[in-house]
Amino acid sequence: MVSRICAAVLALFTVLAVSGPLAAAEARQNFTLVNKTGYDIEKVFVSPSKSDDWEEDVLGKDTLDDGDSWEIKFHRATKTCKWDLKVVYSDDDSSAIWYDIDLCTVSKITIRYNRKSDKTTASFD
Repeated sequence: MVSRICAAVLALFTVLAVSGPLAAAEARQNFTLVNKTGYDIEKVFVSPSKSDDWEEDVLGKDTLDDGDSWEIKFHRATKTCKWDLKVVYSDDDSSAIWYDIDLCTVSKITIRYNRKSDKTTASFD
């Protein structure tokens, strides 16, 4: 009986030892961007709200097709929670921008385009 309890405790510590570093490797600011605009997105920029520079396109050479999603990951040492988001459409290089998004509390951003109002909106989950 004692050996079963010891084995169970050892198994629990093994699971915690393996899963702990994996959980710690994830940055709080990581989020999934979902494109529900009806158009492809050529570029996505995510910069700290206090920055005057958009930095690099997080999609790189890829595009975010309509209906697809893209997981945006941050370095785990990143401390800033407030970020700005800019998307640039493939067809006409027009863009949409959102400011001061608290990425420490958001895990998914879904963007939509309304043709009638000609506005792009975002929902934050």
